[in-house]
Amino acid sequence: MSSRRNFLKTSLLSSLGIPFIARGAKKTKWKMVTTWPKNFPGLGTGANYLAKTVEELSNGEMSIKVYGAGELVPALSIFDAVSRGTAEMGHGAAYYWRGKHEAAQFFATIPFGLTGQEMDAWIRFGGGQALWDELYGKFNLKPFAVGNTGVSMGGWFNKKIQSPKDFKGLKIRMPGLGGEVLRELGATVVTVPGGEVFQSLKSGAIDASEWLGPYNDLAFGLHQAAKYYYWPGWHEPGTTIEAFVNDKALKALPARLQTTLRLGCEVASQHMISEFNARNSEALETLKKKHQIKLEKFTDETLKSLKENSEKVLNAIVAKDPFSRRVYDSYQSFQKKSAPWVTISEQGYSLARQL
Repeated sequence: MSSRRNFLKTSLLSSLGIPFIARGAKKTKWKMVTTWPKNFPGLGTGANYLAKTVEELSNGEMSIKVYGAGELVPALSIFDAVSRGTAEMGHGAAYYWRGKHEAAQFFATIPFGLTGQEMDAWIRFGGGQALWDELYGKFNLKPFAVGNTGVSMGGWFNKKIQSPKDFKGLKIRMPGLGGEVLRELGATVVTVPGGEVFQSLKSGAIDASEWLGPYNDLAFGLHQAAKYYYWPGWHEPGTTIEAFVNDKALKALPARLQTTLRLGCEVASQHMISEFNARNSEALETLKKKHQIKLEKFTDETLKSLKENSEKVLNAIVAKDPFSRRVYDSYQSFQKKSAPWVTISEQGYSLARQL
């Protein structure tokens, strides 16, 4: 009976392109460091899901122990830790590594850029992965997309934003390119790890903060620290979550486990974006009905100014760095090709559904 079960399992895994690993094979044990608080909904649990998936696909031959932010290394030190080999794997978002190279943040999200579905398509079918590999390869890393958080909210504010002028003097937590855009409008932008956002906002150390969307914002209790919840998330239209692997550790794996790891990342990627779509809807209802949060929309004047300044920031970056120019040109080319279809498909159907 046992041999029959193994035969059926082997056949199923083979049909899916997944190598079957016999029990009793030598165990491979890795460490994964993350930028997220341990078990944090969607992100921390996304890292857990990835580790679990790889272990299950490998039939237990490969296990990955997940460390939350600060457990093994600080949240914003995981890139260096994996590059050095302190841990074999990291889980975060590429805009945290702009200090390593300006182009890194393009592989997370760009203001007024690609949505989550479009971002995934660019990485997998539009040349994004090859450019990503080229950049991270300089740091002894191999990157993988392992999810997307979808369109973010515009953030939590303790004062109303009725025009672009209201950003002047505002102290706000916003990483990546979005933060640079707000600097152009006179805001003071600070980088605060996720686990410190609530206290910083509650204490008045910052006046405003974006995080993600209703699912994660509710989990952090941000509705208890700020009055106004703004939309849309112009700065993060579809943020790719990444796993990056120490290249030496990756190449040391047998080919079957390299394949298992890659497929595990693909499974985790679909799982995350599906979860965010489901949980954000639920959490938004909770915020509105239970906590009486009032949503505020950025004015058209504000959004136009943000878009103009986004283009200014991006053009300044690519003007001084050839590799950033290559990445941005690839990204823009894909967005231009994608836009007509998105307009008559996703946007067109959304409008029709509201009739």
